[in-house]
Amino acid sequence: MSWQTRIDAAISARKQAAAFRVRQPNRGGSARFLTQGDRRYLNFSGNDYLGLSQDAEVIAAWQQGAQTYGTGSGGSGHVTGYSDAHAEFEGQLAAWQGYPRALLFISGFAANQAILAALMQRQDRVLADKLSHASLLEAAAHAPSQLRRFHHNQPDSLQSLLEKPVAGETLVVTEGVFSMDGDAAPLAGLHRLSQAHGSWLMVDDAHGVGVIGEQGRGSCWQQGVRPELLVVTFGKAFGCSGAAVLCDDATADYLLQFARHLIYSTAMPAAQVCALQASLARIQQDDGLRDKLAANIARFRAGAAGLPYGLTGSQTAIQPVIVGENQPALDLAERLRECGLWVSAIRPPTVPPGSARLRITLTAAHRPEDIDFLLESLHGCSH
Repeated sequence: MSWQTRIDAAISARKQAAAFRVRQPNRGGSARFLTQGDRRYLNFSGNDYLGLSQDAEVIAAWQQGAQTYGTGSGGSGHVTGYSDAHAEFEGQLAAWQGYPRALLFISGFAANQAILAALMQRQDRVLADKLSHASLLEAAAHAPSQLRRFHHNQPDSLQSLLEKPVAGETLVVTEGVFSMDGDAAPLAGLHRLSQAHGSWLMVDDAHGVGVIGEQGRGSCWQQGVRPELLVVTFGKAFGCSGAAVLCDDATADYLLQFARHLIYSTAMPAAQVCALQASLARIQQDDGLRDKLAANIARFRAGAAGLPYGLTGSQTAIQPVIVGENQPALDLAERLRECGLWVSAIRPPTVPPGSARLRITLTAAHRPEDIDFLLESLHGCSH
């Protein structure tokens, strides 16, 4: 089989399964509204949960940072890319989360890949929640260690795997809030089991940090858990991009020596770090944003109860509407788009077969009338 034949066959299979992905350029994709062509849509697909990507203080901080530091970092953090702004923000993050150290990465995907690649050896194993993010599962699959997956959010399933002997060390991996179902992991139970078996727990709290817990500290703080490795990302509630790993001093020093994604990637621009500092201040000080988001979640869930689709028990900003098969999910998303609503259809392999869905995301920037219009349109399109 030639390269071209292989590529053509893969694309054809995706199209036949109604699973072919297409990027669609827009203007304002992180805001309450986005514009495509000459039409404006209410946006229910972004992860800007607190609306901080449009916040005047955050934007001004980025602009001031660019005036001070320029637009790029100029190199890896191990060369010239690590500024006083980076060092200050890492200290602020560590203090906020109650950890000795924080290390900045260019993305959550890179952070997850870097940790598993640097830590895991052939005699070790990763025990990951079955629905963990692709960045976690892919990194675990490529690591020299063995990978076993436990049933989603089921500590008993994890325990049965922990009880099996292993020559090396065990790393338990989960998300705080799961990106496709919007449900929360039982972190306290998972951490107790991990500690009882001498294992470490790694939590990716991309969708929890900023919106859950006191001062938005996230899922772990809310459940009274301090995992050995905590990954927080800045592309959701922070309204920017990038990520950080929270850990102890020794682990931070180890990652600085052996995490190739950290060593060989150009560091995030200092101007972006300045914006992140402004975002963190807003997250810490403004409970009103979280209150608005909580009210929007409650409003949506109350109105969605009568829909003829599957709903999860999510109490978070992620509110999946389970349609089932791929084409009906695409058709429903298109009908909503005709109504002026931008909602994305999520299909396998991102989610399990037979669970194609609309992934509705709510933000503090949405107004009550936005939620009501979404609900009216969903009910109207379902008949």
